[in-house]
Order: sequence, then structure tokens, then C-alpha cells
Amino acid sequence: MTSHLPELIDRCLAGDEAAMVDLVEFYRDRVFRFCYRMLGQRQDAEDAAQETFVRVLRGLAAWDRRRDFEPWLLAIAGNRCRTLLAARKRRPATGPLDEDQVVDRTPDWRALHSLAEEVQLALLRLRPEHRETFVLFHENNLTYDQIAVAIQRPLGTVKTWIHQARQQLLAQLRQREVVGGRRHAVRAI
Repeated sequence: MTSHLPELIDRCLAGDEAAMVDLVEFYRDRVFRFCYRMLGQRQDAEDAAQETFVRVLRGLAAWDRRRDFEPWLLAIAGNRCRTLLAARKRRPATGPLDEDQVVDRTPDWRALHSLAEEVQLALLRLRPEHRETFVLFHENNLTYDQIAVAIQRPLGTVKTWIHQARQQLLAQLRQREVVGGRRHAVRAI
């Protein structure tokens, strides 16, 4: 797919709806997983992914073809996620909480047995920018340079945020007794 990406984008820019569907289908799972890791709620992740693709298709002509497409796409997804996270903070805590909010605010720790669930909970406790860079690096396999370009931050900042995210995740997983000593924890993440 990536070798045919320029042709696919040209078709999208020409208004070819089938090409737009192909582009969305190819990246849908990656964008959703990224959004889910950032937001921790399925509905919010679906909304953010959908908004991401709307913005990508509208702004496709602005994409700089000298840069990789996927970091640009994931930067847009990251922006959507940060917007939703900021909106959550501004939301008043009145009225009944839906089930997702209850799980996020007071998770049933005893029900969480898998490392993946524990890591997701630990990720949600990180600062959004740390979480974003960690997920882009470890799950989306972007390089430090690609992340720096995508989120428009200096390379050193990206490296620092990823390092801090790793350290905070390990500390949280140790605290929860999900991982033991230093050697075991490094392998777990």
C-alpha cells in the first residue's frame, strides 16, 4: 500500500470516493488503536478516529509530500485526542456518570488480570503528551525524528517525553505489583 500511496492520494484529491474509502480502510485500525490508547474509551476513540479522517481528507492537499504520510496522519489524530482530553477536563462533574466514566475513574483493580489492561490503565495516568509520544514510538513504530516532525516538538523533547513515559509506566506497574524488579519490568514493556 505505501508504495501506491502517492497514486492513491492523487485519486483522493481528484474526488475518487473509492480511493478515499481505501485510504481510510488501510489506516483505520492504526488510527483507532492510537486514539484508544490516548483516550481509554471506545466511543471517544471512535469519534476521534472519525474526526481524524474527516480532517485528513479535507486537508489532504496541504500534506507535504516530502514527509511521510503516517506521522502526519497520526499527528492529526493526536490533535483530536488532545482536544477531547481538554474537553473532558472542562466538563462539569454533574449528573450521573456513564459506565465508561465509572470504569475510568474508579476501575475495579481486581478484575484486571492481563498486562495489556494494566498497561492501558497506566498509560491513561500519563500526561497526554507523554502518552502520545510513547504510543507513536512503541505501537506505531515511528522514529524519534518522525514523532518530532509530527507533533512539532524538538527531537530532545520527544526523547525526554518517551523516556519519562517509560519510567512512569514502570513505576506504576511496579506499584501495582504487575512487574517485579528492574529486569522483569524492562521486558514487560
